[in-house]
Order: sequence, then structure tokens, then C-alpha cells
Amino acid sequence: MQESSLVAENDRTVSVQGPAWAMGRMANAVRYENLPEAVQGKAKVHVLDTLGLALASSAQDFAAPSLAGIAAAAGRGDCRVLGTPHRMAARDAAMANGLLMHGLDFDDTHMSSIIHASVASLPTALSLGEYLDVSWRDMLAAYVVGMEVAIRIGAAAKGGFHKVGFHATGIVSHFSSAVVAGKLLGLDEAQICTAQGIAASTASGVQVFLEEGAWTKRLHPGWGALAGITAAYMARAGFHGPSRPYEGKFGLFETHLHGTDPSREPLTEGLGSTWRMLETAIKPYPICHFNHACAEAAARLSPQVRGRWDEIDEIVAYLPEPTLHIVAEPAEKKQRVSTDYEAKFSVQYAVAASLVRGRFGMNELSRESLQDETLRRLASRVTCRAEDETEFPRYFSGKVVIWLKGGGILSEHVPINLGAGPRDMAWEQVADKFLGNAGMRVDEKTALALLETIRGADGKSVRAVLAELAVA
Repeated sequence: MQESSLVAENDRTVSVQGPAWAMGRMANAVRYENLPEAVQGKAKVHVLDTLGLALASSAQDFAAPSLAGIAAAAGRGDCRVLGTPHRMAARDAAMANGLLMHGLDFDDTHMSSIIHASVASLPTALSLGEYLDVSWRDMLAAYVVGMEVAIRIGAAAKGGFHKVGFHATGIVSHFSSAVVAGKLLGLDEAQICTAQGIAASTASGVQVFLEEGAWTKRLHPGWGALAGITAAYMARAGFHGPSRPYEGKFGLFETHLHGTDPSREPLTEGLGSTWRMLETAIKPYPICHFNHACAEAAARLSPQVRGRWDEIDEIVAYLPEPTLHIVAEPAEKKQRVSTDYEAKFSVQYAVAASLVRGRFGMNELSRESLQDETLRRLASRVTCRAEDETEFPRYFSGKVVIWLKGGGILSEHVPINLGAGPRDMAWEQVADKFLGNAGMRVDEKTALALLETIRGADGKSVRAVLAELAVA
């Protein structure tokens, strides 16, 4: 990658060839009407999915205390928090909406970047877009820009954030949100570059929640939205921030990857012409994406073993080696989950529930399911091993093999997880998912009306669409 050249601007030195500058230039150049039709369509599908998830989260037990804490510290404003009566200042509403959008861990994932792309971008685009009263199409353009920034930073890290204990979405959302906010505020390239530099001092998000099923992961993208909006406003006001937040001596990759060598080409290669957001996969199951293929494989095997649990000698789940430490280890803890959040990150539980129920939905995360003795006994018998053949991280593959006491072997392999690549989910499939999620908050008639509001959002302002989406 070419070294950045430095020029003086207003008594300070800025990089004019580095990735942060290039992302600012891309953000300013993007217009909704110039985006490829496939990108426009993909954006609409993913926004639909993410809004439905926010509505579902607003009805969960974690929502009330989470939003109460945010509201207590929030500034006054008229920006809406989805599925609730709360009104807050734009950056506080973005934080709250980000928490709700990511609250169920049912939101989309960019596979090779291993980040939740929509929640790293949409909370800022939506709430700041409402505050500034921009058009729905302008909001979508900013959202797409943010997805590209988040995905490219994640791709450059090559999974390194997770390896050293960071939640990658918690990091990239600060930068993507800064760029989204900068675009909506009309900042120039230098200011958007500066906003990213400011965001480099706030980007974090440790994965310690994995140790005890804590709620902090839900907070990460919303916190990135709050920080990104703040960074953009500070850049607009003339605050002096670093111009090399990614590649600097003490920049993001040097400080956060602990010696893991990044691949910096994804930051700028094809930027503004190759739309990597098209690679993002929508989740069919409300669990960590690493578990999806094994859950699907187990569900396929379910009709052959249901009710024959005493005949099973051994169950082995095979999944990509880099994912084992997140969803399969330590085995004794993953086999005995006690909370819904622990269950989301346990492939042992996902396999057991899918074998018994033939599916994995929100009901499989209920208190009753977590206490189901059949599920608990079966999960304790699932062992995990590294998969030999996988296209990870392009796809999150998985396989389940069951050895029967009589000597029979049952096996299912899912090389491409549902929702990814050639198994992408279209509008109507996501609309069904939206209705199911919205149905946790509103009745069927209202859910259908909300779906039609989102379907017909073109030509309206963000403020008008959110007013129509209000359910409380």
C-alpha cells in the first residue's frame, strides 16, 4: 500500500492518500441514485430486517433496564427509539436503537469481515437522518457508505480483533458511524478523515461478556454510533484529530491486533466501485452466526433421531477452527448454559435444541427451553472438533455426525450457511422474518402495516417514516 503523503492545512498536517481520506472521498461521492440497483435492493432488505429486530428487542426483558439507563443520561430531543415511547437527542437515540438492533444477536453478518454490518451503520444513519430531516434515500446512501467502511476495516483485520479478545463490531462501528455522520452533516473529505481519527480514540469493545453471558455486547454498536456522531460534530467544529487512524504507528491495527499482521488492501481496493456490502448475510437463526450451519445440520437430522436419544452413542459438531474458542470452549461451560445469551454462543446447545425441536427460533432461547432436561442432557453429550474442509471466513460451514450405539452413523454437512452467498435471503423471506419479530411487539395487523410503511418508504423523509413506524 502506498505511503500517505502529508500536506499542511490550516496549520496542521493531514494525510491526503491514506485510507481515512479515501473513505471521506468515497462518502462524499456516493449518491443513492448512482448506486447499482443490486446495492439499493440489498440495502432495503437489510434495513427491513434490522428494523424488525429492534422492534422485537423492545419487547425483551433486557430492553427496559437498558433504555432506562440510556434515558437517564440522555439529552432532550425528538428522535425516536424504535418500539418505545422514548424520545431523545439524536446521538442518544442512535445509541438506544443500536442496542435494540443488536440486542437479539439476530442481525446480519459480513462473513469474511466477521462484523455485524447493519448495526455498525444504521443506528447513526437513522437517528441523525431523522434529526436532520433527510430523505429516506439519502439515509440509505449514508447507510451503504457506513456498511462499506465497517466491512473493509473488518476485512483488513482478518479476524484479528476476535483473536485478541475484541468484539469487532464494537470497534468498527465507531469509524463507520463517524463516516455516516460526516456524510449526513455535509462534511468535506478532510473533516470526515478527521472524524475517523477522533473515533480511533474511542473504538473498543471487549468480549468479556462471553465469560458470563453479560449484556455488554448489545451495547457495542450503539456506543459506536454515539461516539461516531460526536466525532463528526467535533470535526465540523474544527477539532484536530489524527489523519492516519488505521495505519499510524500507534493507529488501530498496531494497538488493537497485538502483532497480527493486517491486510490493508481491503481498506481502499475498489472503494466506491466494488460494493462489499453485497456479501453480507442475513441470519435465519437468533444465535451467533458461527453456529448456524451446525444448527441447520442438526435440524435436518432431527426426524431420524427424535425420541431415540438413548440410542445415541456420540454427537460431534464440526466447525471452522477459528470459531471454536468463541462458541465451543470451554466445553464444560458451553454444554451447560443457563441464560439466553450463553445459549446464543454455544454450538453444543444449538445442536441439541435443533435435534430435539427440528428448528431453532426465539422459543429455543426461552427460560423453559433452557431448563428443558432433554435439551440439557443432549447438549452435555455434544463434543466439538475443527472442520477439515471449510471456506471460512467466506462462509460459516458446519457438520454434525451422530454415532448410534448399534453402529449406525448419521451425518449432515452444510458447506454454505443459509443466508450467505448463493443461499441469500430475498425480500419476501426477510419480510416473513420481520413479521415474526415485529409480532413480539405488536399485533399481526399492525406488523403488516409497519411492513408496508417500510416497503413504501421511498420518496418520504426519515422523520415521516419513523412517525409511521411509531408503535408506542
